[in-house]
Amino acid sequence: METNNTDISRRSFLGGVAGVGALAALGLAGCSPKAAGTAEAKDASGSASTAVANSNAVAVDDGSAAITVDWLGAAPEIAEKDIAETKDTDLVIVGAGNGGMVAGAYASDQKMDFILCEKGTEVGATRHWFNAVDTKPFVDQGIRTDRARLHGEWARYSSGTCDHNLINMWMNESDAMFEYIDRYMSAAGAVVIADDFAMPGGMGATPFYTPCGEHHYGNAQGGRDGVPVRNELFQKVMKDNGYEISFGHELVKLVTDDSGKVTGAIFKTDNGYTQINAKKGVLLTTGGYSANPAMLSALSPITTASVTALGYNQNNDGMGIKAALWAGAVKDITSATMIFDRGLVAPGTTAGYTADSVKSGKPQFPGNGQFNPGTQPFLKVNTKGERFALESADYDYLPHAAAQQPGGVYISVWDGNFGEDVQRFHTLGCSAGTRMGIQAAKKEDGTYDLAKYFEKELADGRLQKADTLEALADKLGFDAEAKKTFLATCERYNELFDKQADEDFGKEAYRLSELRTPPFFGATLGGTLLTTIDGIRINKDCQALGTNFEPIEGLYCAGDCSGSLFSGNYPDQMHGVACGRTMTEALHVVKLVSGK
Repeated sequence: METNNTDISRRSFLGGVAGVGALAALGLAGCSPKAAGTAEAKDASGSASTAVANSNAVAVDDGSAAITVDWLGAAPEIAEKDIAETKDTDLVIVGAGNGGMVAGAYASDQKMDFILCEKGTEVGATRHWFNAVDTKPFVDQGIRTDRARLHGEWARYSSGTCDHNLINMWMNESDAMFEYIDRYMSAAGAVVIADDFAMPGGMGATPFYTPCGEHHYGNAQGGRDGVPVRNELFQKVMKDNGYEISFGHELVKLVTDDSGKVTGAIFKTDNGYTQINAKKGVLLTTGGYSANPAMLSALSPITTASVTALGYNQNNDGMGIKAALWAGAVKDITSATMIFDRGLVAPGTTAGYTADSVKSGKPQFPGNGQFNPGTQPFLKVNTKGERFALESADYDYLPHAAAQQPGGVYISVWDGNFGEDVQRFHTLGCSAGTRMGIQAAKKEDGTYDLAKYFEKELADGRLQKADTLEALADKLGFDAEAKKTFLATCERYNELFDKQADEDFGKEAYRLSELRTPPFFGATLGGTLLTTIDGIRINKDCQALGTNFEPIEGLYCAGDCSGSLFSGNYPDQMHGVACGRTMTEALHVVKLVSGK
């Protein structure tokens, strides 16, 4: 039958689950962000609802472990009489984050007729690290990207689901993106830093390709004091060009004509509904769905089973993705989240939304923020005291592995040689912040003042410290059998260090460490959720694809609300590619629409 293929394609936005029946994971319909760390959930009638958010088996009212949850719902019906204001423009940009702000700045430079709408009251948080291919800071050093290998690495990470033409677009145009950003950042006194990327010792017992290309900015001394915040700088660029951001504009739905072309968008404002008609199209730069417990629980249960802390923008509730789906677009089948292994919590805490917060209808994770040393490849054990994974591979590898362990959390252990160890480990990307930051705690004799460096975490009880491993085991909550196992695991780890050979898991010798020099430290960890990176399928021009995988006229997506690049996880050794592709995609769309 002709309808079968279309029907199957339409269902694919639910990650392949909707086509076979009820979602296995419970979620919450109609979630909107509230204060940091919380997300209020309401169903279609406006009443609060509850959910099983992860594998920790939080009870629901009827005791069910699986019910059907429609996290998407139907597009809201907005009567014409309810539209308080109508505006006309050429291009509507939705979302003032990393993609939206570079798009807005460039569009204002071109004197385009456009409107940039943002649901919040200020521009989104700036992701300072971004990747661009073969830029002047690297080329001047004689360093270039192996593009063929980069293609292969991206395909490996995504299990082949990436769009190679879209990757080509990013590789070919990311240098121009960098030049545009550098023009304003340099004029504001910032100095570009082209990070080191070589990892000759390897990582995770696998020859990862770590391409050059990560950029960020510092001052003349290499610090961040006085360095402009990029998104705020682009807001000033827009203002200097005579443009203002339309804050307090919450996306409700997209407007389409009879042919399916997207012709504008409807927003909820303090003054009622505003419809903005767009002659040339709508660009969604609305971010992912990390702040929407319904979508996260239903689409990425591995995330809610392994995360202990939030690090995401509370405005990222997936509304752009939902609006595009209502307009006929399709979504990536497989989820992908950016998780850092830095969700420090107190001993005894488990991963996932807390039971009390789920029952209250405001699901939240127990922790907040990032504990950068969590990424360092020290010994890590489960709550039984057992070593369970290769610690050298960072970011989401450990949280994902821990999702298969009791409580979804794990414990990282190190001794008084922490400062020397992290220098030898030489982790890359933002995890390099630990080996750089510890220098501030270096004493005149060359040793490190660890009590000073860990002062905050020790004071609030999340990090434990003891003079013996046995005392540390007690503070970490290991019971009799688990304590014996933990101490035996530490002894075995010391043996492996002495041999300079990890006979159990294959970790690189230079990333082994010993546990003999007091004081000893123990950190209970899970993942810190930064963002989701699966979204609306797009082509090389960032056009949203419909159920027939043909472009939807007038609809463009860039950044975390778009898809076609990632699957399962973030390519953690391709540092900065998420933000780099976001800004490159956003610029590509504005150049395409403007013809400049």
